[in-house]
Amino acid sequence: MKTDVLKVGDRFIPAAVDLVVEQAQNAQADGGWFRLSLCGGSTPRAIYSALAELGDGVIDWSRVRLTFGDERAVPPDHPDSNFRMVREAMLDRIAIPDENVLRIEAERGAAEAAQLCEKHLKEWARLDGSEIFTHDLVLLGMGDDGHTASLFPGTSALEEAERWVVANYVAKFESERITMTYPLLNAASAACFLVTGVENKGPVVDRILGGGAEDPAARIAPAGALIWLLGW
Repeated sequence: MKTDVLKVGDRFIPAAVDLVVEQAQNAQADGGWFRLSLCGGSTPRAIYSALAELGDGVIDWSRVRLTFGDERAVPPDHPDSNFRMVREAMLDRIAIPDENVLRIEAERGAAEAAQLCEKHLKEWARLDGSEIFTHDLVLLGMGDDGHTASLFPGTSALEEAERWVVANYVAKFESERITMTYPLLNAASAACFLVTGVENKGPVVDRILGGGAEDPAARIAPAGALIWLLGW
């Protein structure tokens, strides 16, 4: 695994857009699909809006398979829904077929939503002729507690070795989440952490990059490249 650390300062949004575009165009160069996983939270919203503003043909959205790294156990119209945020920022503004977007159906309950999401991913993997669904790029956030996706410290999903998507109870929020697991995330060709807020998150990033950290984010190890895109 190759690790790149990019401190881009106030170029954070255009640098993130450039990264997604580069990965998309590489994946689609010979008529292939671009498999992209999105993260939630406040940090990526402006990135998704900027992607929606790209000119025609920069990314062929008809050949993008879009997934979500995690979701809160709320309906898709709820203010806390990652899907709602992405829909408002990007999906409503691009020409992507509905069947290319794998929404986590959290309104069904966390356990059922996780099972349905994994089932769909297995169908996509079968179409690709792969044993595991392989993202070309996974976008990830990171909290100041070192969590990523909904892989929080001390939660059961951290030890999942077989399932691709699971329900995960997070005690600090007293609520269920649905999250991709390490087996799926680490099968990706590339993963990129999108991190801003040096005051709170800088020490966590330094700890992880120093090696030996036990933070959940430290266990992200994609098959190809790991990129830290830092807004400082």
